[in-house]
Amino acid sequence: MNWSKTWNSIWGDITNFFKDNGWHIFGFVMALFFGFILVKILIRIFKGVLRKTKMELIAQNFLMVFIKFILYLIWILALLAIVGVNISGIVTAFSACLLAIGLALENCISNVANGIIIVANKMFKNGDFISVNGVEGSIVGINFLFVTIQTVDNKRVTIPNSQIVNSAVVNAGANATRRVDFTFQVAYETDVELVKKIVTDVMVSNGNVRLDPAPFCRLKTLNSSSIDFFANCWCDREDYWDVYYYIIENVYNEFKRNNISIPYAQMEIRDRKDKVVMPVNAAKLPERVEKVRKKDNKIDLENDSLATIIKKSKKQIDDKKVDKQKVKNDKKDKKKV
Repeated sequence: MNWSKTWNSIWGDITNFFKDNGWHIFGFVMALFFGFILVKILIRIFKGVLRKTKMELIAQNFLMVFIKFILYLIWILALLAIVGVNISGIVTAFSACLLAIGLALENCISNVANGIIIVANKMFKNGDFISVNGVEGSIVGINFLFVTIQTVDNKRVTIPNSQIVNSAVVNAGANATRRVDFTFQVAYETDVELVKKIVTDVMVSNGNVRLDPAPFCRLKTLNSSSIDFFANCWCDREDYWDVYYYIIENVYNEFKRNNISIPYAQMEIRDRKDKVVMPVNAAKLPERVEKVRKKDNKIDLENDSLATIIKKSKKQIDDKKVDKQKVKNDKKDKKKV
């Protein structure tokens, strides 16, 4: 075997390849180098633009991941096109893969889309106290799949974003202040003005209660066993539970000091001594009189048989004759009168 000729043949093939594809190779190297630099520059530009917006940090990070994916994908496809690879087949295969992945991860994609809605619209933020679908607690984490809530009894609950977007969410931490509502039940013999004064004085005595708007207390409902008073006051959202328990405990204590009773359910029972006389209608039931209903003689050309159509046509003609005869008789009777 002549190794010299074999080597010369291989070297000739390599030389010819570079001669024939020199510009393609040069373009590939330039695209590889400058394309990488261009992608990095564009990523920095997009980051700078997003930082100047009021968008949440989590939304910025998600958009940057998406932008990086698109830029690097375009860069790789451009390199393949330069070396002569037919990218149409690659794009088709890539699209089919994306479709299959999208169908397999339909719920996850739905949660991601709803996560973008939650973050973009600033529905709530970490630390807010929310209630959704019977679960309430403080938000400790928000991502593009679910929201994590810490309940008041120190449990962590994760709720999918799609469930949050499609449900009514009560955000108690959205505003700086909250209203604390109360209902107090007392006996009917209680002095109304005294109850209003006691409840209002208790609310005013707490320094966490705001005086503007002023604390409020009025008689609301007359129940079967009690009269109900509705009261409310305003406080900072972080003082809500302190104010609530303070007022409940102290109102109860003030009611006891002023001999105001909180009634139980009451039922009044009377022992009747008189004879009960029930009014009776002695008449018997009237005899049934059948209602005269007009028969439907309309012809249904689609569903009626030929015999039925003929029968209904004859009936319509007979009814018209009867009606005409009746009109004539009425006219004769009028003339006689």
